Amino acid sequence: MIVSEAVMSRFSCRSFLTTKVPQAVIHEILDVSRRAPSGGNLQPWHVYVLQDDVLAQLIAKVREGRVNSPRGEGTEYCIYPTDLKDPYDSRRDKCGEDLYATIGVKRSNTRGRVRQFRRNFEMFGATTGLFVYIDRTLGPPQWADVGMFLQTIMLVAREQGLHTCPQEAWATWHKTVGEHLAAPEHLMLFCGIALGYVDPDAPINTLVTERADMDDFVTWVGKSRRP
Repeated sequence: MIVSEAVMSRFSCRSFLTTKVPQAVIHEILDVSRRAPSGGNLQPWHVYVLQDDVLAQLIAKVREGRVNSPRGEGTEYCIYPTDLKDPYDSRRDKCGEDLYATIGVKRSNTRGRVRQFRRNFEMFGATTGLFVYIDRTLGPPQWADVGMFLQTIMLVAREQGLHTCPQEAWATWHKTVGEHLAAPEHLMLFCGIALGYVDPDAPINTLVTERADMDDFVTWVGKSRRP
């Protein structure tokens, strides 16, 4: 698979088969992904890999925690600005509407939407969960580096015939996750990544999110001209 094929075939998978991903394959993905670029070669990422009982136990802890804290524990960073403006707010809203439409959940169906959102904390059925941390003393440039690392993981996973779903939602349970992993205090949870084999029959996996036209974000400067 060439890189462009991996990019075009990648999507946020929200329903996985129960087929287990071999540890050797996960090792290969992470071994290749460590070549992702980072400013000054800081390599500011830290990854925890969970499978089997260890992953099941974490899922159970979060399920139990929702009884008293249905909205989670809060995050240590803002996933979205509180005053998110357009076109970004409209894009986020449409993405959500298109997602729920694939499973027939209307805007008025609050319970249905909550039920689907909680699937985040089951890794959407994936047999492997990756939890990505960053040193809390680092700044926005290093967060960008972690983003490039995440993209690399997702593309290399496609090369291996796997799919992924990056999940910032896990940041809302950073205390429970950190305790479960015995993560050191100097690390901050950025996100989880569900990793596994796509369920090709799941309607939710038919979602193809829209992308802005190039003219919306590309400016040709000087003698540069649009082809």
